[in-house]
Amino acid sequence: MTDHRQRVFCLIAATLASVCSTSLHAENRLFVTSERMTLGTETFRSASVRMGDIDGDGDLDIVAANGRHWPQRNELFVNQGRAKFSVLRPLGTDMRPTYACEFADLDNDGDLDIATGNDMAKGQIFLNDGAGNLAEHSEFGDVSSLRSLMTFDIDRDGDIDLIATCRGRPNRVYLNDAHANFRKGPSFGTDNDSTIDVAAGDVNNDGHVDLLLANRDRQPNEILLGNNSLTFAQRIPFGSGQDQSRSIAVADLNNDGNLDWVVGNIGQTNLIYLGDGMGGVSQTQSLGNAEDQTYALAIADMDNDGLLDIIVGNVDAPGSVSFQRGKDPTSDILVFDDVPFGDSFATYGLCVGDLDNDGFADIAVANSGSMNRFFLNRPAKK
Repeated sequence: MTDHRQRVFCLIAATLASVCSTSLHAENRLFVTSERMTLGTETFRSASVRMGDIDGDGDLDIVAANGRHWPQRNELFVNQGRAKFSVLRPLGTDMRPTYACEFADLDNDGDLDIATGNDMAKGQIFLNDGAGNLAEHSEFGDVSSLRSLMTFDIDRDGDIDLIATCRGRPNRVYLNDAHANFRKGPSFGTDNDSTIDVAAGDVNNDGHVDLLLANRDRQPNEILLGNNSLTFAQRIPFGSGQDQSRSIAVADLNNDGNLDWVVGNIGQTNLIYLGDGMGGVSQTQSLGNAEDQTYALAIADMDNDGLLDIIVGNVDAPGSVSFQRGKDPTSDILVFDDVPFGDSFATYGLCVGDLDNDGFADIAVANSGSMNRFFLNRPAKK
């Protein structure tokens, strides 16, 4: 999603019992999965996956956040090269109800560490020794109903801070002391916002980072305009005002120099908001259909054509990749080719990155109640 985490874009999908599952893309790309492309050997109530090179060997590893409301083991999958995830390491020694995980260099020593965010339990910081070995360093945050975690240098002091959304309770910024110790910073939104996800970017081009909130429980989604004091006091609602949103991602989709954003919804279509560069919306368009229950999404160029595409993970419906074809010549509406993939599982999290180092972004997905897995981005046979 365009913040520091980049939402490194991970999407997890499922496959048929014993056959390889593929989805063909109009520009001759397809996404391939098989029983060998699962992550681990057990099913969990997974909520999030992220990619990062934890051991510095030049390929992307994967961490999965498991449990949601129930204590389960979080897992790190080490890439042995060419997307071979034969090494599994438990993350930490205890089990917590984890909703979110993020890779970032939290202690400024040049390697990636991991932060996890938990429901009704404190978050955890795991520091990397430089060789990919992780040890728990500290806890952070309140015991709250955390739903997502974002890594971003929100106070611009050169280290990575944490931004947590907490459904029905205060959302919170946690400020880093440069040594991976996090103190409570300001809250944002209202104390009873049902915020599920957050993205960051300068939507009004004033040089300050703004926060965009995806809210559920029929609350309006909001832009919180940034300032020098991190108070985020100016609020701009967007959406229907009766939203049931689960995810949000930010990027310049139409290449006009202004940030746009995509919101994943349940009970209504997903929506693309084209930003006007002043904190407002110049145009809105639908993506997908109202029957989809979108819990996860990401933005990335999946076919290397220079246009950003949208990757969606759904509950009880296949995921999809919407390949952008540019603007309609008669309007400013963006044109997409929607390609479904996977089966109808409960995909709560996704991220995207080049797992096999072939130059194309692949997809990993976090499923609740079925195997987490990944899809490799391949050329179609001509």
